Amino acid sequence: MDNNKVVMSEDFLKNLTPAQALQMLKDGNKRFLSKDTIERDHDWHIRETIDSQHPFAIVLGCIDSRVMPSIVFDQGIGDLFIARIAGNIINQDILGSMEYACAVVGSKLIVVLGHTSCGAVKGAIDDVKLGNLTASLKHIKLAMEKTDALEMADKSTKNLDFVNKVAVKNVELAIEDIKSQSPVLLDLYEKNQIDIVGAMYNHATGEATFL
Repeated sequence: MDNNKVVMSEDFLKNLTPAQALQMLKDGNKRFLSKDTIERDHDWHIRETIDSQHPFAIVLGCIDSRVMPSIVFDQGIGDLFIARIAGNIINQDILGSMEYACAVVGSKLIVVLGHTSCGAVKGAIDDVKLGNLTASLKHIKLAMEKTDALEMADKSTKNLDFVNKVAVKNVELAIEDIKSQSPVLLDLYEKNQIDIVGAMYNHATGEATFL
């Protein structure tokens, strides 16, 4: 899949395994890191995807402007569904989007993508109160409470190691929420028709590490 004029087809998606879908993202991040990304003909891709789309994965990411899934995984138009919400948390609307991607379109992979130095995580640690954001941060506060950081004396936003540990736990809890709150996705997962994985993007390096 390294041709600049390739789009996901229905037949390709049907025959793709969740493991292969995951490897495609890993390979894409390697290309991104090595500055060997695919030079795509975007006009051609736009024309080829006018009437249909067959993304092989859905990525749930934070709204952070520095983390662009299509770029960091070196994917093109029509390759990925992307859902974004502060702190990459799970709610009913996000689950509905994932169910559409996997149960209707046939995407083979769900990725919950957290990142280092996450502002939403810092907001939860600092107990920020701000309109509707207050309720959103409750999800991340639960991750903070469940983070194993007994060896850390400083559990504040000044300690980025702690912030990032909470971010990882937040990804792990999001995966648990997907499985516990969506019977549709859990059924596909248990039948090995999809995989559900977590990853962390490192702002300092550009690397996406799968958990």
